[in-house]
Amino acid sequence: MKTRKGYPVYPLTKAQKFHFYYLDFCPRKEVLNIGTSVTIEVEIDWEVLKQSIYKAYERCDSMRLRLAKDKDGTWYQYVVDREERDIEFVDLSQGSEEDAERTMRAWTQVPFEHQDSPLNRIVMISMPNGYNGIYFLADHLSMDAQSLIGFLKDVIEIYCNATYENIPYPADTSSYIEQLKKDLAYEAGSRAKERDTEFFHRLIEASEPIYNGLEGDELARQREREKKPKLRSVIDVSDSVDSELDCFHLEAEPTERLMKFCEEYHVSLATLLLMGLRTYFQKMNGNDDVSINSAIARRATLMEKRCGGTRIHSFPCRTIVSRDRTFLEGIYEVRDRQNELFRHANFDPVEYFAYRSQTYNLEPGHTYESMSLTYQPMSLREKGLARLGDIKYRTRWYPNGATTQAMYLTVMHRSEDNGLDFNFEHQVKAVSRKQLEYLYYYVCRILFMGIENPELTVGEIIDAV
Repeated sequence: MKTRKGYPVYPLTKAQKFHFYYLDFCPRKEVLNIGTSVTIEVEIDWEVLKQSIYKAYERCDSMRLRLAKDKDGTWYQYVVDREERDIEFVDLSQGSEEDAERTMRAWTQVPFEHQDSPLNRIVMISMPNGYNGIYFLADHLSMDAQSLIGFLKDVIEIYCNATYENIPYPADTSSYIEQLKKDLAYEAGSRAKERDTEFFHRLIEASEPIYNGLEGDELARQREREKKPKLRSVIDVSDSVDSELDCFHLEAEPTERLMKFCEEYHVSLATLLLMGLRTYFQKMNGNDDVSINSAIARRATLMEKRCGGTRIHSFPCRTIVSRDRTFLEGIYEVRDRQNELFRHANFDPVEYFAYRSQTYNLEPGHTYESMSLTYQPMSLREKGLARLGDIKYRTRWYPNGATTQAMYLTVMHRSEDNGLDFNFEHQVKAVSRKQLEYLYYYVCRILFMGIENPELTVGEIIDAV
């Protein structure tokens, strides 16, 4: 086996190559950065916290991941034995909360060096509001949101086990390398991959999707520009990757109503959110046929849940729901399409989009989807942290300032009250905050009218809102 610096090397996974796919077209390499902080309203023993971070590094091999490039330009990966970097401490308590926010935003917009370099940065921070904890920056090539949250939870539980009574030590993590070997075996030409390829090729070949825009007139304008009256795709990105993050907060009580509906009807919140979004686009564009890119975590097994790394694949969730079908029937249609995608989600997303482009002769830059959705169900409120009682803590996410998509929505639960945050990252020249306010307002109206009256037809809800 090939080695680098004495460590075995492995090819990149399809999930990692998916990130490189759009990184190559983006002039701002910080597009892969994920920045967050978690702080608690107690005094911190900084030395104990530092040792807890080192122990969490030791337990999570994907946090010790390195990348390197061959002479022919091919990237590969390896894991080092230990992380010996000093854990920084920065006192942000003397300024305002806005100053601290600006500082961490600036940290989030510094790209990583990929060649043989660490792919994360941790800073212990003291905040002006009496909260203390850590800022965490990771490269998407090494982590996704779920593994990032898992690592932070591990640090906190290790620290609390050392500091407080009756807080158990966290359960063992699983091996990133062992899971990587399974992923590479699939990609090498397994029967499972053949079945997934057959499924997606049939799905793509069945019929051509149609673009649905935020305001409903984007496709007509593209048809006019290209003098193609039957065109079904558009270019919806701007000539700048500069982005902003706009967040809308749904309170705890209405969030709980959404969750109760999902529990009663045995559907996921991601399904319900997709139903709300697709109904908005149906309202604005007049099409029963709507596609929205949906991120799939690929963490079904315990090993996958606890192995760290980046495992996100993304595919369009395309549904055709006529106006005379009920809201509940629409939800079940979305659920069924999602379940099909989940069963075949190990397929290479880059290959999916390439085959679709080839099938329908898409011009470069054209797409059928105006947005992507990620719902992140995992939060720091789960399990072990509940034992901390009344200790208050906060989590914050910071924008990296660049995106290759016009609009990307990540829905997450707030640490303070478990309400939902709708985080819209968007190209500032492609989508405005006013457009997002309009979208958020109508999606909420659709969702709550739908869960309160699930037997109403989609058409009745569209007309009423």
